[in-house]
Formats: sequence, C-alpha cells, structure tokens
Amino acid sequence: MSSVTVSQDTLAEEFREHRAHLLGVAYRLTGTLSDAEDAVQEAWLRLSTVDRNGIRDLRAWLTTVTGRLCLDRLRSAAVQRERYVGSWLPEPVVTPLTPQPTEDPLEVVVRDDGMRMAALVVLDKLSPEQRVAFVLHDAFSVPFEEIAETLGCATATARQYASRGRKAVADADPPPRASMEEQRSLVERFVAAVSSGDLRSVVELLHPDVALVGDSNGKARTTVNVITGREKVARFLIGLMAKYKLGRVPGEPVLVNGDLGLYLPYTPADEAHPEIARRVDGFAVRDGKIAGVYDVVNPDKLTRVPE
Repeated sequence: MSSVTVSQDTLAEEFREHRAHLLGVAYRLTGTLSDAEDAVQEAWLRLSTVDRNGIRDLRAWLTTVTGRLCLDRLRSAAVQRERYVGSWLPEPVVTPLTPQPTEDPLEVVVRDDGMRMAALVVLDKLSPEQRVAFVLHDAFSVPFEEIAETLGCATATARQYASRGRKAVADADPPPRASMEEQRSLVERFVAAVSSGDLRSVVELLHPDVALVGDSNGKARTTVNVITGREKVARFLIGLMAKYKLGRVPGEPVLVNGDLGLYLPYTPADEAHPEIARRVDGFAVRDGKIAGVYDVVNPDKLTRVPE
C-alpha cells in the first residue's frame, strides 16, 4: 500500500510546532539572531523538498538539519571575526522587564538558563565543531552518530569535540542565573554607586574576577580590550560617568537574554559632554556581586531593539 502524501499545509503546521525549539537551537549555536532565523528558514525549505513519510522523528530531524546549517555559518563567522574590531558579544535578545503577551518565540526561549549572556560568551570561545557537538548533545540530546554525520567525522571524533567543549565550559564556569530579586537589588545599588562616583562602593559591589566586555566593531565608543579586576573596572566606569555624564541618560531596565540589564538611548552631545551612543548593557552575577558587564554598542546588533 502506498503511503499517504502529507500536504504542504499540514507540513507547515507541523514545522510551526517546532519553530521555537529550532530558534533556540540556532541562536545558542550562532549567537546571532539573523543567522538563527536564516538557519530555521532554510531548515523549513529543506523539509518542504523531502518525503515527510520517511522522517520518523521530525523534531530530531529538524534539530540535526538546523545544527548542520549553523555549522556552516559558524565556520564563515570564524573567518569574518578576524576582521572584527575589538571583542565580539552575542547579539542580545532584549525584552520588556514586565512579561507581555508576544508572538516572538525567542522571548520565551531566552528564559532558558543556557541562553544567558554569560553562557553564550563562553560558547563563543569554542571551535565551530566543539560548539555544535557540545550544544547538540548536551543541550538537545542529539545522538553522537547524527552529530558525526553533521560534522563529517567519525563518531569517536564527535564525542571528542563534545568532550573538549564540555571541559572548556566547565573550566570557564560562567555564573549561573541569579534570582531576579537579587539581580534587581544589586544592579540598582551598582548604578547608584557608579553615578555617585564612590570608588569604594563600586569596588565592593564587583566580584574579584569581574570582566567588562565592550562590543562595537569600531562603530561606536566602548572599551576595545576586555577590562578585568574590580579596581580597573570601577575606575573605568567612574571615568565614563564623569566624561559623558551618564546620569543625563534615562536608562531603562530591560531583560537582556532573560537577565536584568539596561537600555540607554542615543543622547546627543551637550556643551560639556560628548554624545552617548545607543547601547544595551547586560550583567552577570556571582556570589551577590557583579561578575560581568556586557556593553553592546555595535548598531548592527541593536536593530531589533525598539528605540
């Protein structure tokens, strides 16, 4: 007996059921919204050209296909990064502080602990092969046999890629997601301390291993090099406050990849201070202290952030 052909409408409906999951896979792999959406769209195009009856587990099949498409994008991005000015941060997913009804699946996806900025920053240090193997296996339970096919290598090699990625993530030990209450209290005190120029108070709120990372690709002003250490980060931030008078900017609390952050709109120069570029600042918290500050100023990564 011949199999029943699945209509395009039915196939599209099945695909929509998995779209949020696939966006989560693609964004965790690439750290870029446009790449994630392009990979998911390409996965749909590939699905629309194959026999659905030959796919036993559609979610698993789509996850593997999306992983393969992201691998291509990661390899291409690795070449492009060689020309990137300064540090590279994931494109932030910025959502309102108060949850609102939304049709954007990414706003739900980024609430996952693995989507926080601190975790994605660590993933970006892995090779494309390590990132794909580690994320697909450890986060989405894709069998190593399928990962090996995606990577074009032996199963044992795929396991090795995942193992190395897992070790690198464990060694980096990104801060876990703190409760929103803890984040809110800490960030409010931190902003107040920086605004007052009280060096001692700022230092006390920073973790000993704090790092400040700026991302502008040379298109706006931020730190080019990563700044580490409480004293250096505190002095840098207080210096910025004095130079730009950041207190004149009505910073808006937002969620940055599910964690508390700040959105600062473009502010023109005045008689005494330079202009302030539009930016999104994310934070990581460890042991009740600010452990990471992520200053995303590259306008190419803020196109989806409402002004």
